[in-house]
Amino acid sequence: MDHDLTVGPVWKRLLLFALPVMGANLLQAMYGTVDLMIVGLFSDAAAVSAVSTGSMTMQTITGIITGLTMGCTVLLGQNIGKRDKTGAARTIGSSLCLFIFVGVLLAVGVVMTAVPIARVMNAPEEAVSFTVGYIRICGAGVLFIVLFNALSGMFRGMGDSKTPLILMGIACACNILGDLILTGAFHLGRSGAAFATVAAQGISVLSALFMIRRNGLGIEADRNEIKPAKRETFRILKYGLPIAGQELLTGISFMVILAILNSFGLVASAGVGVAEKICALMFIVPSAIMSADSAFTAQNVGAGKSGRALKAMFIGMAFTFAAGLCMFAASFTNGVWLAHFFTPDADIAAAAADYLKSYSIDCVLVGFSFSMAGYLNGNGRTGFVALQGILSTFLVRIPVSYLMSKVDGVSLFQIGFATPLATIFAIMITSAYLIWFESKRRRRMI
Repeated sequence: MDHDLTVGPVWKRLLLFALPVMGANLLQAMYGTVDLMIVGLFSDAAAVSAVSTGSMTMQTITGIITGLTMGCTVLLGQNIGKRDKTGAARTIGSSLCLFIFVGVLLAVGVVMTAVPIARVMNAPEEAVSFTVGYIRICGAGVLFIVLFNALSGMFRGMGDSKTPLILMGIACACNILGDLILTGAFHLGRSGAAFATVAAQGISVLSALFMIRRNGLGIEADRNEIKPAKRETFRILKYGLPIAGQELLTGISFMVILAILNSFGLVASAGVGVAEKICALMFIVPSAIMSADSAFTAQNVGAGKSGRALKAMFIGMAFTFAAGLCMFAASFTNGVWLAHFFTPDADIAAAAADYLKSYSIDCVLVGFSFSMAGYLNGNGRTGFVALQGILSTFLVRIPVSYLMSKVDGVSLFQIGFATPLATIFAIMITSAYLIWFESKRRRRMI
């Protein structure tokens, strides 16, 4: 099997799988980033605020879908590890039907609730109409976002991380071209950025379907076996819903934080939006390692090689810690310079840099949390992973952000500490659970 993660040197197999995921995550982050950069070059602060607020909404939706696809990745990986071709085929069929239904449902919901979403996020009054328009256009095309992430999850569950990278590269190139034409040449502002994003996702889905039709799905199974099944659908939801729920609540938390910071004014709102784009780029490595650990663990647990999966988790921690130190140093010392990639406005760049100085501490910490989460996801312990994310969000991140915002003379630098504090809490409770989980697993083996 070309994508078998159960054989070969652990560090080599993990990193070779993770590198294309990093590339895909980088290109994924560039979606909103490119929108923000081009809108920032050709439009005013109100348009920048609208794209940053609206893209936060779409980022939350994408996170929910990515979380739900974790169910497909884990179940498919375990079936591949067990060499259960029929189970793998039915997982694919069940996933496709499930995600088409979810995509249609989300599209209708987002379009209908665009105005309340903009209000809940406390979008600055000057940017409300722009924000609503951006959300509605992107929401209308959310089915493409859902299908793309579903197909990517399937490929990764089969041990193939290169195909999602290729597809994301196609989509990103189309998005950049569309932004330049619609926003730059035709001056459509945030509407042009939104249309370009939707069109690019649609092209990526069509490209994926073309590749599947031409090359197959990468598993030796009869096409008649690729069909929806109740058992597989239930297990996909069992593994995926907790992570999707966590992503929803985490996205809501960031929306709440953005709403809190929007009350500081238009410049602060735009500055935080720019900082969030930079942070999305900084978190590419730990996010990729978490995805790689999930798929790697799923296949190895299915094959009865849990020790190999645990070793991969520690390798992921070491790699993300080293990368995190580099990211922290870059953002702490050169925040204004980084922010100027997204906006020429000196005040917005200064606000973004101020927020980044404290927020970027999370780069050093988050790899530990993400690596453990990837290992537990691959073991099917997605419920706990979701729980620790929810607890760290609502017991630490939101309360600290809110309380700090009420302090007289508080700066974005001080509010930014909420995120690394939440990660420290997540590391503590996840470490305790992991120790318990491993001791329980070893007792079963005796």
